[in-house]
Amino acid sequence: MKSIQQSTFSKDFVLVVLGQIISILGAALLRFALSLYVLDLTGRADLFAGLLAVSSIPLLLSPIGGALADRFNRRNLMVLFDIISGLVISCLFLFLSIQEPSIIVIGVAMTLLALISALYTPAVLASIPLLVIDSKLEQANGIVQGIQALSQVAAPVLGGVLYSMLPLKTLVIVSAILFFCSAILEMFITIPFEKQAQQQPIIKDLQVGFQYVGQHTFILKSIVLAASLNFLLTPFFIIGVPIILRMAMQTSDVLYGIAMGVIDLATIIGALSIGLFAKRLRMNLLYKWLLVIALFALPIAFTVTPFVLQQSFTLSFLIFTGCSIAIAMLITVLSIFVITAVQKQTPNEHLGKVMAIITASAQCIAPFGQILYGIIFEATQNTMYWSVLLMSLAVLLLAFLAKKMWQHAESEEAL
Repeated sequence: MKSIQQSTFSKDFVLVVLGQIISILGAALLRFALSLYVLDLTGRADLFAGLLAVSSIPLLLSPIGGALADRFNRRNLMVLFDIISGLVISCLFLFLSIQEPSIIVIGVAMTLLALISALYTPAVLASIPLLVIDSKLEQANGIVQGIQALSQVAAPVLGGVLYSMLPLKTLVIVSAILFFCSAILEMFITIPFEKQAQQQPIIKDLQVGFQYVGQHTFILKSIVLAASLNFLLTPFFIIGVPIILRMAMQTSDVLYGIAMGVIDLATIIGALSIGLFAKRLRMNLLYKWLLVIALFALPIAFTVTPFVLQQSFTLSFLIFTGCSIAIAMLITVLSIFVITAVQKQTPNEHLGKVMAIITASAQCIAPFGQILYGIIFEATQNTMYWSVLLMSLAVLLLAFLAKKMWQHAESEEAL
């Protein structure tokens, strides 16, 4: 049993975090280096983007990882998946040592690693509630999410530096070693596990998971909210922010890099600071946070109007970056809080499946949002403030929907 008086994180949670740092950073470095190598080898941006896109398809298989996380010892699954990742990368190293690199082989390796990651993540998310007390669950989730966000920021920087200094084969074998080191660390983790009395086909487990979600309104609405955030707001930072900075503001490479860097940093800070906001967050008050996000979007729209851009680029850039930082932090805090609320409401035997469903739903909806943002920004090339105003309006509608959905949140949470 977890002690109510526990004030620090347990050794097991610390080991999980260390394993995450090693394996996630190793995977991100390799993914970036391999993609950059393909770009240099072919000179084709479409292959570069396509390789990254195809390697993300296995995210659709996350629910299978959730079913495995509920059926088997989660510590053993983490160790196994890290070992398999290390073996896949070792095979890639052997192939690169024998003959010239093949785009097909690199694509297969990246896809396999993405598949393993899709199966691995639910085991981690389902383990966290078993390793920390409820009062520290938001903070624990923030640390795990912060590590993932940090890897996305650090990978292009470290990957670019190491790629320019070391042969590709060296980067590949270093990544394999990192995965094996992570697996060794995870062997010392103890995660409570009760073997199921009866085993059933995995497909039946998946069906049970989706049925469980459908029968529990609180969890279903949380998934809708998480997916909506990823559809409306995450693509804005992937598509909208770069387009505004480069096309509307015509920023230099240096200012562009600074703006994107501090926005990414804001995501990490938001994840790590979730503990400061946890006591103030309630499901029936989330609509107020969404209203704040919608309001922060208004100054962004103002900064990309022709009048403001002509008057003062510096003021426009600072307001745009500042408001984008605030929105990035708020999105991160809300996302972690929603995931934590679902973890608290889900029994251990369904935790892996439910975490996988909410993760897959949120991640798979984002590309559709990216496509929509691309269409909208293309249609408003000379008046991009309309695109931002439409985003603000959509978030306002989501706030109204959230208020309606969570009117009776306290009674639902008690069920």
